[in-house]
Amino acid sequence: MRRREFITLLGGAAAMWPQAASAQEVRRQYRIAIIGPRTWQSFLDELAQAGFVEGRNLEIDSRGMGVAPASYEAIAVELVKARPNVLMVAGPEAARAAQKATQRIPIVALTDDLVGSKLVASMTRPDGNTTGVAIFAFQLDVKRLEVLHEALPGVRRIAVFADHEPIRNIRALASAALGFGIEIVPFAARSEEEVVRAIAAMKATRVEAVNLLASQVLWSKFRSLIRDRLDLHRLPAIWQWPEGAEEGGLIAYGPRLSVVSRQCARQVAKLLHGAKVVDVPVEQPTVVELIINLKTAKTLGVEIPPALLSRTDQVID
Repeated sequence: MRRREFITLLGGAAAMWPQAASAQEVRRQYRIAIIGPRTWQSFLDELAQAGFVEGRNLEIDSRGMGVAPASYEAIAVELVKARPNVLMVAGPEAARAAQKATQRIPIVALTDDLVGSKLVASMTRPDGNTTGVAIFAFQLDVKRLEVLHEALPGVRRIAVFADHEPIRNIRALASAALGFGIEIVPFAARSEEEVVRAIAAMKATRVEAVNLLASQVLWSKFRSLIRDRLDLHRLPAIWQWPEGAEEGGLIAYGPRLSVVSRQCARQVAKLLHGAKVVDVPVEQPTVVELIINLKTAKTLGVEIPPALLSRTDQVID
């Protein structure tokens, strides 16, 4: 398996964490409040490696997990009242809600571009109370369009599926599509009903493939529904996380979710150990993976070009 280097990790390699906390740390209780999806197991595993074990010396305040984006601001206020040691948030909307609720409690955000979204002033030395992992998904959204076009060279009409409109990077996507000689059609959804309607509309408007844009909402809340509806309408798609192809999607291109969640956990652990936010640089993924699911390709009647298969990090047979 070959993996491409992405962007050099800022701040250097993370130090190895101790296998167990000191007696003093075990006696002390820590609290992490989360706004976003259900806690990733890899996140908890990495925290345990740093000496913070849920149910022993760590409490996870889960009231913000799985809530609708419209509720982010209200839940952030409630979470802050409980005085967590760190707020862990996913997506720019959750990050802004957390920043509005507190300027004191450290925030670790997993989102697209923390500097471009003005969530932090600098990646190397973030000001205020926010740091995190920037996955630069907008740039990768364009790259995914390129990969999808290469995988399906005969396709001329591709949907770009986001969680809201206007789509922030629609101009870059449109420019890339023009260069490929294809047409893109924007769709958006933020609820189960909207997902069903949007994918039905894709088929009705003769869309031939789908570029699923980076979205915490679409991934964490609706990916099973999206996959089922795409399969129903026989629409091939490319996903944000490699796990998307492993779960049955046709193609995926991006950093692995379990890896970036571990990056977030290491940042949280540093803050729990007493580090200041200003001394915890924003990090980036260092590797992206291209995965193609040939089982799904066969089901859809799609033939992937050999040249693309030869560059794939993992082929699922």
